[in-house]
Amino acid sequence: MKTNRYLVAAAGIIFHLMIGSVYAWSVFTNPIAKQTGWAESSVAFAFSIAIFFLGLSAAFMGRAVEKFGPRLTGTLASFLYGTGTIMTGLAIHQKSLWLLYIAYGVIGGLGLGSGYVTPVSTIIKWFPDKRGLSTGLAIMGFGFAALLTGPIAQQLMVTVGLEQTFYLLGAADFIVMLIAAQFIVRPRTTIANPAGHKLKSGTRLTTGPELTANQALKTKSFVFLWIMFFINITCGIGLVSAASPMAQSMTGMSVQTAAVMVGIIGLFNGFGRLVWATLSDYIGRPATFSAIFIINVAMLTLLLSFQSQIIFVSALCLLLSCYGAGFSVIPAYLGDVFGTKELGAVHGYVLTAWAAAGIVGPVLLSLTHQLFHNYTLTLIAFIVIDLLALVVSFLIRRNFALSTKLVDSEL
Repeated sequence: MKTNRYLVAAAGIIFHLMIGSVYAWSVFTNPIAKQTGWAESSVAFAFSIAIFFLGLSAAFMGRAVEKFGPRLTGTLASFLYGTGTIMTGLAIHQKSLWLLYIAYGVIGGLGLGSGYVTPVSTIIKWFPDKRGLSTGLAIMGFGFAALLTGPIAQQLMVTVGLEQTFYLLGAADFIVMLIAAQFIVRPRTTIANPAGHKLKSGTRLTTGPELTANQALKTKSFVFLWIMFFINITCGIGLVSAASPMAQSMTGMSVQTAAVMVGIIGLFNGFGRLVWATLSDYIGRPATFSAIFIINVAMLTLLLSFQSQIIFVSALCLLLSCYGAGFSVIPAYLGDVFGTKELGAVHGYVLTAWAAAGIVGPVLLSLTHQLFHNYTLTLIAFIVIDLLALVVSFLIRRNFALSTKLVDSEL
């Protein structure tokens, strides 16, 4: 039976919509703190643990995708994430903070990591002609998930209570993810592209050599890509973690307006994943990443220079679109540089940058604000490291061009 590649892509989007509900954690922070008596910071730390384990587990689960197939890793992810969410309700019932960290942070985080890498490398293999668009669609689902989960969770907490909300969401996550995972399969040796041509096994659609994950790790290109991804997430997630207080402090924005702004920038985070990834199919991944860092520097400079609320919101929207872009463009970039032979494993390794940035970004911002009582030094620091990333984005072009010429001369 012939598999429709658009069905695989749709299953991947649905799969990411479910695990992307992790971005709605802030909806639960105050209700959990109120019911258990825990500090809000203690509850919020469960999210940090989950993101940390997402990045770490993605490293070895990416290799598992290549070895055992996306259907198996997707099934495992459904068990882990569903179980972690259900156990979160149990942790609240027992008022056990450590169980919360183990349930949502560790078990749920492992489910996030295995689930995040499951569809991405697979979908790229189905869409060699549209790598940016295909990964942008899948990862856009992850970015938009909070918009779906947030309102549902709010309504459930009102109607059935906090603990039961996690039981129901966990069961729903498990069932939907389990079904979706069965449709996420790798293509056979040949697949049809939109033009109706057959892409034979071994057809070279990458601009570089087909490398194994271990070979990719030893290259300068991988180091450069890791650094760029790390810096982009560090700045982005730092801004996400403090968008509302920054707006209030720097522009005098009201609490209510800042809350609306957070929702708006969330839309740009989601749409940025699709728009930038699709654009990268036309202008190339190297030019896309360079453009991302140029815009980051320009918008951060605007935040420093003006106290206008309109300018602040506009700049932050563009910054968050660039933040989302990093997630969707990096898999396609990896495919361009290292090929798709073991793309799942390579993608998993580069996601360790997410684990590190998830800690560095918010901590850097909170510490500098605590010491200096403003965001000026933080924004200057972000500008400096974005300039560093811009330089790296040019270095990888030169390094990759040289390595490609060397490989081609040996063929």
